[in-house]
Amino acid sequence: MQAELREQIEFALDAIRPYLEADGGNVRIVELTDDMVLKIEMTGSCSSCPMSSMTLKAGVEEAIKRAIPKIVRVEAVNLTVA
Repeated sequence: MQAELREQIEFALDAIRPYLEADGGNVRIVELTDDMVLKIEMTGSCSSCPMSSMTLKAGVEEAIKRAIPKIVRVEAVNLTVA
């Protein structure tokens, strides 16, 4: 992943991290695929929270796609999204 793109992703994640951290969780970049799918890991209490899939879609993915429109999707590698 390009350093500049990684910085943009981290900047977008930093905007929502305080909300995740307030509930004892966080998020970590795993990889950005060639087809622009960002894979992340939900950590702390976010990894086991029943609301994590909603947080992923409404919070994390929304913030990332707003900041970097060329990212088509955000997936959590450690969540099972029903």
